[in-house]
Amino acid sequence: MQYFGFTCNIFRFLWERKMGSLQEPWVLENVDSKGLVRHGKTSINMSSSLLRTKSDLPLGSRVRCPMLRHFLANLHEVVLGTKLSVIFPVVPLAFVAHFYGFGRPWVFALSLLGVSALAERISFLTEQIAYYIGPTVGGLVNATCGNATELIIAIFALRQNKIDMVKYSLLGSVLSNMLLVLGTSLFCGGIAYLRKGQKFNRRQAEVNCILLLLALLCHSLPLLFRMSGASAADTADPILQLSRASSVVMLIAYITYLVFQLFTHSQFFEAQEEPKDEEDGALEQGGGEGEEEEEEAVIGFWSAFVWLVVLTALVSLLSQYLVETIEDASYSWGISVSFNSMILLPIVGNAAEHAGAIIFAFKDKLDISLGVALGSATQISMFAVPLCAIAAWIMGIDMDLNFNLLETGCLALSIIAVAFTLQDGNSHYLKGLILILLYSVIGACFFVSKTPLTT
Repeated sequence: MQYFGFTCNIFRFLWERKMGSLQEPWVLENVDSKGLVRHGKTSINMSSSLLRTKSDLPLGSRVRCPMLRHFLANLHEVVLGTKLSVIFPVVPLAFVAHFYGFGRPWVFALSLLGVSALAERISFLTEQIAYYIGPTVGGLVNATCGNATELIIAIFALRQNKIDMVKYSLLGSVLSNMLLVLGTSLFCGGIAYLRKGQKFNRRQAEVNCILLLLALLCHSLPLLFRMSGASAADTADPILQLSRASSVVMLIAYITYLVFQLFTHSQFFEAQEEPKDEEDGALEQGGGEGEEEEEEAVIGFWSAFVWLVVLTALVSLLSQYLVETIEDASYSWGISVSFNSMILLPIVGNAAEHAGAIIFAFKDKLDISLGVALGSATQISMFAVPLCAIAAWIMGIDMDLNFNLLETGCLALSIIAVAFTLQDGNSHYLKGLILILLYSVIGACFFVSKTPLTT
């Protein structure tokens, strides 16, 4: 009888869904039956969508109280709607470890895992909001919130005057996206399509490389200015003034880049759909239907906004724990603080986004993988770094763009290597392997480095 009753409930649910009686406010808040706006997803959101799970029977669908049913339905989509839901228990564990005085390395590890899971959910919620506000504003929201986690961690580090940690974490995110994520995507795609090879949109790569070179110039000038000894005669710090001026220039360039990407030349950043052949059929079969199903919002606008505020607050608390415990965790594990900041934080904090980029490379959608890797690197170097410098200026903290000789040299060589790798529009596994090895050497360099954070 239990199986019979369950079967009857399933048929009742399907019938009500067909007749449209399940279009609750939690799905279509403030939107009529045709009010949902389809928008062009950014590469970052498309990559993270591969980690989401869907269910035709939402949590609490048979609860009679409308408000409780709506809350449970939202909870189902936000918390259980991802394959990373198994990691969510570490979020309360991080708070327990902090309040009950567990070892600070435990607090750091749990907070780092929690930030990784919550970052993917923030990306999901910004995508949901973008469905309601249109493609242009939605694309702007996605681009701005694409690296919200890095910005939150940087702001908390600035509040504690850990300027070196800000620089290390942001520079590490740029290197991780350019070398590790892009290199792994090219390598995996080259192995999967060993005979056929892969092609990508050169115009998107050229635009991002030009912006990365501009960022490199703005980051190098303060270092060159200091090495030339030109700042010794002045009482005011000209390096700090030059850094703030360069930050304003980079923010102007980034705003122009958004206009270029969202308005005037959006076709440069659209993934080119190619007809599938028999060889690609098996690889495309698993993900194609899921991507089409993701073309509708699953929660309402205000629900997504409230959940976004809640998850951002949680990320802020966990980021504060990360900043407070990173040095103790480094000393306890015998790892340099620079390695933790430049290598470990970016890899774990953006693991979900990075995994999506690699999966798209397996699906022969290399344009999306490039959009994730180069787009994130461009966003951090042209937006997050100068924004932190301006925020530090407002907070009365002297943060310049002098990343020291070792860090600036690593950034310069990485950008040059990526630019040469992407110059012909073709890809094979050797290019990806070279980028991975370059990242490994840089990681080894900072692993043996014992430079402490200056406060």
